[in-house]
Amino acid sequence: MSATQPYIPRRTDNRVGGRPRHRSFWNELRVWWREVDRVLLGLVLVLMLIGTVAVSAGSPATAARLSTADEALDPLYFYWAHLRWTAIGVMAMLGLSFLQREDARRIGILLAFAMVVLMIPVIIPGIGHEVNGARRWLKFGLTLQPSEFLKPGFAILLAWILSWRIRDPDLPVAWATGAVMALVGALLMLQPNFGDTMLFGGVWFTLILLSGVAMKKIAGIIVGGLSGVTLTYFFYDNARNRIDSFFAGGTAYDQVDLAQRTLLSGGWTGTGYGLGIRKMRLPEAHTDYIFSVVGEEFGLLACAVIVALFLAIVVRVLVRLADEENLFALLAGAGLTAQLGGQAFINMLVNLQLFPSKGMTLPLVSYGGSSTVATCVTVGLLLAITRRNPFLTRETPGLKVLLGTKAEKEGSPR
Repeated sequence: MSATQPYIPRRTDNRVGGRPRHRSFWNELRVWWREVDRVLLGLVLVLMLIGTVAVSAGSPATAARLSTADEALDPLYFYWAHLRWTAIGVMAMLGLSFLQREDARRIGILLAFAMVVLMIPVIIPGIGHEVNGARRWLKFGLTLQPSEFLKPGFAILLAWILSWRIRDPDLPVAWATGAVMALVGALLMLQPNFGDTMLFGGVWFTLILLSGVAMKKIAGIIVGGLSGVTLTYFFYDNARNRIDSFFAGGTAYDQVDLAQRTLLSGGWTGTGYGLGIRKMRLPEAHTDYIFSVVGEEFGLLACAVIVALFLAIVVRVLVRLADEENLFALLAGAGLTAQLGGQAFINMLVNLQLFPSKGMTLPLVSYGGSSTVATCVTVGLLLAITRRNPFLTRETPGLKVLLGTKAEKEGSPR
């Protein structure tokens, strides 16, 4: 080495840029905590806590119904299983919430394609696992319901396609998303799964409205949708039976009528934890009709709290998106929220006998394997997409996009 060259010591410690490498995780954690919607995260965790208590109340009813002379299930069998699935779901939710918006978009799109592919063998006799006359599951050690995991991917895929109109307003994005909806709807109807078909259709229509599509096309979609529902009633037995049962009025033995009676039997304050009697006659007390179990044991006031929490989630996301410049983020956030809120309110209306039975769980509250994890994936992707640097200001209000104004650029800073 020349005498004129300075001596530069070799760095032998575990440091990058003068800072220890192990601090990068804590830096990332601080950035996440600053950008994530902590209010939304808190609302979700409160609902999951309520759901854990509700499943412990509903578990004995389902365990008693499924017990046989040879095998008696532990009254809290579904409660302990729910805790395991919830732990997995929370880890997935928090892990996904660390993603940047672009990575969340990629994962959502890949998830949508993967679940559509998996829904094809589901409808094949002998491959798809059948329960109560419906083939909605794949069983390979674990039981997977692809349509549950398709829900977050579907909203993100449609938002991505509809956001193309920022680059070229003449692209037929409405027709492209309509083709996706038709494919998904066909696969769902073949299961059969009329309830989820309506939910997916509602999410698609919501995103079409928000994307700024011309009113003539929206009017055509409405006419087409009404025609489709009419044809479904006449040619699709599953839907016709549910609708006829709803309008004909229930009997004391109908599931929906039992659910309503159970929900109202607790009055305003409920019978008390573990003291419900009507829940023991209620089918699927831990899943589809968990809202009725809450009503019986904890009262209508507790049901009102659940309704208020779901409303707060929807309003919080809309407030968060109100000044969003990125059209994809605006549509994806709205779509994920419409999916989550729509499923919740359909479930509650069914329990109140105000909507035909759909076989839907109450997200974040009901027991579930695939449904619990899939709901947490939905929330995790929603948290990632709505992450925002609080120190960045916005010059283009997101609501102008809804009025047809182009955003300054698709990749505006978060």
